[in-house]
Amino acid sequence: MSAMAFVSITPLGEGESVSEYVSRAVKVIKDSGLEWTLTPMGTIVEGEKLEDVLTVITHAAEELDECDRLSISIKVDYRKNKPIGLETKVKSVMDKL
Repeated sequence: MSAMAFVSITPLGEGESVSEYVSRAVKVIKDSGLEWTLTPMGTIVEGEKLEDVLTVITHAAEELDECDRLSISIKVDYRKNKPIGLETKVKSVMDKL
């Protein structure tokens, strides 16, 4: 089993640049021990259990508790029959190019 989530957590009403806030949320993900990759539009998090991935996302959002409003987008790929692997999905597409 494995779960992979693409998540974007953005505070609203905190000004034009939000990298200070985003970096704090990403640090929570980094410190979780799960596999992760930062992209310009969000962060990909991977774990063996869906619960682990969603818990880390929840903790990342809670890190920005002082923000009155957050926009959170999550897209999840949850597989019970085989591990996903951050690199496996990309390699599969690149091999076909």
